[in-house]
Amino acid sequence: MKLQRKNGLRATALGALAVSGALVLTACGSDDNTGGDPGKKASAASKAVCDDAKGQLLASGSSAQKNAMDLWVKNYMTTCTGVEVNYKSSSSGEGIVAFNQGTVGFAGSDSALKPEEVAESKKICKGGQGINLPMVGGPIALGYHLQGVDNLVLDAPTLAKIFDSKIKKWDDPAIKALNPDAKLPSKPIQAFHRSEDSGTTQNLGKYLGAAAPSDWKYEAEKKWPAPGGQAASGSSGVASQVKQVDGSIGYFELSYAHSQKIPTVKVDTGASAPVEATSANASKAIAAAKIKGTGKDLALDLDYATKADGAYPIVLVTYEIACDKGNKAETLPTVKSFLNYTSSAEGQKLLSEAGYAPIPAEINAKVRETVKSLS
Repeated sequence: MKLQRKNGLRATALGALAVSGALVLTACGSDDNTGGDPGKKASAASKAVCDDAKGQLLASGSSAQKNAMDLWVKNYMTTCTGVEVNYKSSSSGEGIVAFNQGTVGFAGSDSALKPEEVAESKKICKGGQGINLPMVGGPIALGYHLQGVDNLVLDAPTLAKIFDSKIKKWDDPAIKALNPDAKLPSKPIQAFHRSEDSGTTQNLGKYLGAAAPSDWKYEAEKKWPAPGGQAASGSSGVASQVKQVDGSIGYFELSYAHSQKIPTVKVDTGASAPVEATSANASKAIAAAKIKGTGKDLALDLDYATKADGAYPIVLVTYEIACDKGNKAETLPTVKSFLNYTSSAEGQKLLSEAGYAPIPAEINAKVRETVKSLS
């Protein structure tokens, strides 16, 4: 809990600093060859980051990256005056629909495009197709609210049974075995899940299917598959319910746990010790990812069943989805400019400060090159 409070304060402080001149300038990623003159720094930074960006850029999708996107947009718009970026935090499914309808310049999704979604994107991306650009990494935290319990360990089979309504009380023998020193109450478990199609749901399903195949028989889809439980809208909605309801558990990005001071489950992966949901531990898992996309598509293959020490297995990568070719001429410069900033060294640095995990350097270098090539 001390770590969570500390990180929560860091994220809050970062939001306050995001509009300060110093952070905006360093976030632009330009070399300082100006002799320390702040005015020259601002001019060089704007030229390096803003390019030909202008007007309004609409984007929508994943709520998992909302807190990161809020910081990015604030920094970017402070530097690139005259540009307005509006990111609507909804869900991965809604973002992909908006992208394939041509109503947004790019979309955010916590799952890579399906083949049928790529095929649909070709109607909008004239001469090209939608591609996945990994931009945000991080742990999917399992937040809980259980009075008297501030240290909770669960493993994949137990989590699968909880979210499948097979384990219904907190003093179930399976939970007791993992937490011999905890005073677990005989209280009903209230498990919350997302009400709308969600990449966060799909990534949790991929973890449960990989790490507990005997106990989780559902396909990993964006729509919540299991019976029972209670639904809430968006990661913020699930986090709010867990915050309010004693006896509850839910899943959402770590930044929501930090901001609302919700304790998180440590996961017994079979490693030498249970693994806490932290940016650093998620980075260890994401660093082992392999690119499975072809051409300019950079979709990743994650190892959800990892047993490596210190590697937190329930992770997601949020992709920004754009056309490799055939982007709208009026928004293309701004799309490239903004994604150039989010994939920059300083743009990625903000992620760990806000409870997310930066994309591994080798993969991120390919993201930058791909962003430059968008046409």
